[in-house]
Amino acid sequence: MIDFSSEIFYTTARSGGKGGQNVNKVETMAEAWWLINESKFFSIEEKELIYIKLAKQINKDGYLLVKCSETRSQLENKDIAKRKLLSLVAKAIHIPTQRKPTKIPKAIIEKRLESKRIISQKKENRRRDF
Repeated sequence: MIDFSSEIFYTTARSGGKGGQNVNKVETMAEAWWLINESKFFSIEEKELIYIKLAKQINKDGYLLVKCSETRSQLENKDIAKRKLLSLVAKAIHIPTQRKPTKIPKAIIEKRLESKRIISQKKENRRRDF
């Protein structure tokens, strides 16, 4: 996984949820922003993959945005948002390997045909000729 955290910048906002009065006066929600086009860590092909796979999370200006308001600590929320963003990008640029179909061995084909012959012969022997 490529660590491009130096290119990420953060903004904060007030978040809902637990915290009582803390919610109304402290900005604990963290947003991690990353401008994909300006990244020096990824090739053009990888950037295209990111754009295709994460199209719903990229805004019109080309920023990938991840929000986090899980904890009451701004610092922890920033860390969680950064980890989410890094893992999202890592999954997006991962290309799964193609499965190669295996060839059926001749011995297995012969065994199947032989068993079919045996069953056919059994049924042939059950017939009554008139």
